[in-house]
Amino acid sequence: MRMSGRLMAASALALLIAGGAHAQGISNGTVKIGVLGDMSGVFQDLSGASSVAAAKMAVDDFIKNEKPPFKVELVTSDHQNKPDIAVSRAREWYDVDGVDMVTDAINSAVALAVSGVTREKNRVLMVTGAGTTALINEQCSPNTILYAWDTYGISNSLAGSITRSGKKNWYFLSVDYALGQAIEKDATRAIEAAGGKVVGSRKHPTGTADFSSFVLTAQNSGADVIGLANAGGDLINSVKATQDFGITQKQTIAPMAATLMDVHAIGLASSQGLMLVEGFYWDRNDESRAWSERFFKERNRMPIMLQAGLYSAITTYLKAVKETGTDDAKTVLDHMKKMEINDLFAKGGRIRADGRMVYDMYVLAVKKPAASKRAWDYLEIKDTISGADAYQPLSDSRCPLVKN
Repeated sequence: MRMSGRLMAASALALLIAGGAHAQGISNGTVKIGVLGDMSGVFQDLSGASSVAAAKMAVDDFIKNEKPPFKVELVTSDHQNKPDIAVSRAREWYDVDGVDMVTDAINSAVALAVSGVTREKNRVLMVTGAGTTALINEQCSPNTILYAWDTYGISNSLAGSITRSGKKNWYFLSVDYALGQAIEKDATRAIEAAGGKVVGSRKHPTGTADFSSFVLTAQNSGADVIGLANAGGDLINSVKATQDFGITQKQTIAPMAATLMDVHAIGLASSQGLMLVEGFYWDRNDESRAWSERFFKERNRMPIMLQAGLYSAITTYLKAVKETGTDDAKTVLDHMKKMEINDLFAKGGRIRADGRMVYDMYVLAVKKPAASKRAWDYLEIKDTISGADAYQPLSDSRCPLVKN
């Protein structure tokens, strides 16, 4: 399913899928879901047409399997990574178009801004793209669910697992803005809790092209592990620099926010031996493989946790609407927080009082090229971190909705 950036930016996609007769308690007999993503910018490979494909699959499967007594309408829009544009679109969707639930919301600033509007309008936001823990702490909302990932979960899972394996000393290369700061802080907590220590760190600006000096400093630290607290082009460039200096032969490289897409972009030859963490891997079991193969036919790539999480979020929401017989936000949110989520994305998943959906995370190692048997066969699961251990405990929550 190929879609031009112009089409996506114009938010012209509207898929009306018949689901049966008018349902009592459902506004106009239709449940409307908005995918608010980055359709043309820096995060388009993580969001964009891939989010739309996952959303369409979720709606199609729900209609086919659940045969609900209401219709489902899917609309999409490009927020262009600008909170003001995202807020304007969310208001229009809520006030004019009758959208019940918004999802994706990649980019933390966008997610926080849309969360405020969603609370004001008493609708539902299920964030699957952004990972800021502010959404489950000081800026938590009864109307927002942080569904797919957060910086605490990935940092805590990867750093803790590697440290417990015996690699105790860490050195960080961190991008000098909120993402790098949050990842390094959360990872340091996990490292120390597992009996390790951070022997040093160095900040780098966004958009760094030459990582030579940064990588040499990390190499000379003698640390067992070099943690990369960055993303996107910075992550790819820093990984390639570690390969250029032969660092992976003696030190473990841990790109804290890496995904399968980054491994694909870097290539197996340059990324072999890296450790990363995700909440979903397409080749984990028969269920994940079957769904991922369907996704591949739509997008010519295998999905990552953002797409699988979005599929799961929409499915969970629609099930809650059907089971409660209403699209009233509070009723549906309360019901979702009572549900156990079991699907291709999560097993035994639960949505907590702070809005965090808790499920298991997977520590993955990049395979050597010779061990890869087919395209996208890049990773091997090395460890499973239970949801209870992966995420920030409620006892540490700064969310006003949580009664400690």
